Amino acid sequence: MGVFGRIRASLSRTKQQIVDRFEEVVRRADQPERRTTVVDVETAEALEELLISADVGLAATERVIAAVQGRSRLGESLRDLVKQEIRAVFAAVDRPLVVTSRPQVTLVVGVNGTGKTTTVGKLARALQEGGAHPLICAADTFRAAAIEQLQIWADRAGVEIVRARDGADPAAVVFDAISSARAKSRDPVLVDTAGRLHTRVNLMGELEKIRRVAAREVPGAPQEVLLVLDATVGQNGLVQAREFMNVAGVNGIALTKLDGTAKGGVAVAIAHDLKLPIRWVGVGEGIDDLVAFDAEEYVDGLFEQKW
Repeated sequence: MGVFGRIRASLSRTKQQIVDRFEEVVRRADQPERRTTVVDVETAEALEELLISADVGLAATERVIAAVQGRSRLGESLRDLVKQEIRAVFAAVDRPLVVTSRPQVTLVVGVNGTGKTTTVGKLARALQEGGAHPLICAADTFRAAAIEQLQIWADRAGVEIVRARDGADPAAVVFDAISSARAKSRDPVLVDTAGRLHTRVNLMGELEKIRRVAAREVPGAPQEVLLVLDATVGQNGLVQAREFMNVAGVNGIALTKLDGTAKGGVAVAIAHDLKLPIRWVGVGEGIDDLVAFDAEEYVDGLFEQKW
């Protein structure tokens, strides 16, 4: 199944919740007698309720409604207007990752339970399939069994891992991983970090030390700080995201478990509210179930016609 098919399939639960209602809103709005006017109040309210129910979020929903209401309906379907505006939300934060020094160092951050460690393994596999030669760094040295769990995913991906004993200094493990990557021509270095929001001071200090060590070894590193968010958590994930943005310099999102929620519209809320690009999406539990996010395919999948 191609990227479009996999993203579309992952949105099946969301579409089950909204497709019939969206079709009804579109049919009513696109009646010939309404096509020459702006979107009426009744249609706007129905569309607003639908978008919020899909977890698009209040702010993003208000933007979509305002944009749709402010445009002429002459010759344009409501479906197309909604899709155009949501595409614009993603386009506004679509920033390519610029890497000027090698190896690239990617810190993977997030609270425990979001799928952070499994995402590291899946990301390594995806990058390897794309022709890269990644190296995994096990820098979450304090959580029980974290290193063993990451080792299992590294083995599944067929990617080498640099690890240390439980309780070792995470920054020292990152140093060793970068040195190993240079010696063995591995790139990028994917760093699994600890996720402990409830001890924010310790987390801040730990991440800052990792960043200092990485920057000392590779100018500009870490070039990527990838925050893993659980789609099933919905809007609560945005609260977690802001905490990590404050302490970790996040510049990209990996959205996991999109296939496990009926509120897949949260991707729109993430892009709109956090002003960060979604780089990867988890569409299943297998090693190959992390795909590069494609806004065009996502929007087409979310609002595809039922018939």
